[in-house]
Formats: sequence, C-alpha cells, structure tokens
Amino acid sequence: MLLALLLAGVFVLLAGVHLYWAFGGRWPGHDEASLVEHVVGRTRDMKAPSFLACVAVALALMAGGGLVLASVVPPTPLEPWLDAGRWALFAVFAARGVATYVPRIFRYAEGTPFWRLNRRAYGPLCLAIALGICAIQM
Repeated sequence: MLLALLLAGVFVLLAGVHLYWAFGGRWPGHDEASLVEHVVGRTRDMKAPSFLACVAVALALMAGGGLVLASVVPPTPLEPWLDAGRWALFAVFAARGVATYVPRIFRYAEGTPFWRLNRRAYGPLCLAIALGICAIQM
C-alpha cells in the first residue's frame, strides 16, 4: 500500500510539472529554448511542447496515478481491466526507461542538458516507476 501511495504521489508531482509547463513555466530552463534543451533535447524550431500536449501528458499521468491507487482498494468487477491498465502503464515506463540507454533513440539530443538529465534522472525514474508498478502487481 505504501508503495502505491508513493507511486501515485510521483505521478501527481510529474503531472504538476507538466501543468506548470502548460501554463508557461520554464524550469529547469530560463526561457523557451533552454527549457526545450532540458526536457526535450532539441526540436526543429526550439519551441516547447504546446499547451495541449502538456495538458494531455498531465492527464495521462493523473490517470496512471489513479490506476496505481486502484491497486489498494478492494477488488471490483473492473479489476481485470485495471490490472491490464497497470501492466500497460508498466510497459510504457519500462520501454521509456530502457530507450534511454539505446544509443540511437536519443542521439538527436547529444550535447544538450537533456542528454545528461535523461541518463541520470529521466530514464532511471521511468525504470523505477516501472519496477514499482511491477511490484504492486505481484
């Protein structure tokens, strides 16, 4: 139960960061271009993800948190669907975490702050989330 609460808290925190970006926040950068270099790597025109994209990711993260929290309530008739959703969530975060260490996938970002942050923080966080989801599913 404690792990599920911790994971749900991480999902809420990550959703909050995406909403912060949606409404114009620039951390961990100081302007739009530096934000892109920290959280995306590079884009063709160095524009931050759109309001809609940030809100969509925030909503998806909140839904993930809800799926994780649903693991601590008594089983319902929806349990097979909730289990499938949690396994899908595991697959998404495991794939994103592993992708960090596949050289070709993020090669476009070499030399940017994102490249270092991805290997030191973003990728390991995704793998930790995937491991946590796997643990609550067992």
